[in-house]
Amino acid sequence: MLVYPDIDPVMLRLGALELRWYGLAYVAALLGGWWLLRRRWQEHLRWPSELWADLLFYTTLGVLIGGRLGFMLFYQGAYFWREPLMLLRIWEGGMSLHGGVLGVAAALWWLARSRGVSILRLADLVAQVAPLGLLLGRLANFINGELWGRPTELPWGMVFPHVDELARHPSQLYEAALEGGLLFVFLYAYARRRPPPGRVAGWFLLGYALLRGLAEEWREPDAHIGLIGTWTLGQILCLPMAAGGVLLLYLTMRTPRLPREPAAHGA
Repeated sequence: MLVYPDIDPVMLRLGALELRWYGLAYVAALLGGWWLLRRRWQEHLRWPSELWADLLFYTTLGVLIGGRLGFMLFYQGAYFWREPLMLLRIWEGGMSLHGGVLGVAAALWWLARSRGVSILRLADLVAQVAPLGLLLGRLANFINGELWGRPTELPWGMVFPHVDELARHPSQLYEAALEGGLLFVFLYAYARRRPPPGRVAGWFLLGYALLRGLAEEWREPDAHIGLIGTWTLGQILCLPMAAGGVLLLYLTMRTPRLPREPAAHGA
């Protein structure tokens, strides 16, 4: 049996200013993913620098607005309608991956429409590095000592003293490994094969839904929500993601692969 290490969620304090691991995870994921994409694809896509900068900007907006709004609606719905201004209290924490996906989808739709590029190409780019953010985000959840797992008798069960004295699954680490590391390796390698537009995004949606649904079996349900029948809310929210992934994969079945050297794309 292991004991959760008492890790300070604040990485650095400068007077009243606090730099938290959770916020750093978002910054590192956005900048790291953007760097990886530019490093691999800028010669093939031949997009101007402004479009790459716009991709980072709009993706960041989508993650922050969608993730926060999704958390309020999905997990704090009753309280949110009574206190809508709590949406702005981001220092209190609370983000939803499912809301972030919707926010990014809306941001990519707007960017594709305004700049005249394919939304499927944009979605594939973001999808192949999105698990990097999930990996870092789940590690930050572990550092914060939140989203712990269900009780277990397995030898790697971990006691979270601020919760109770039961050995629990370190489900944050499971999710970091599955929907973060494993999914990232698969999608980033798969994208090198230059599949049809939309295929990488489809595998991301389906892969995340399946892996998150599996990990929820070890994660303690939110106390104020509990189980809905035999399902967690996270598993239920994964159902439309899985359906969207299957639909994208089906629609791209007869679409040819991208050529090795595609024609230049204008802004």
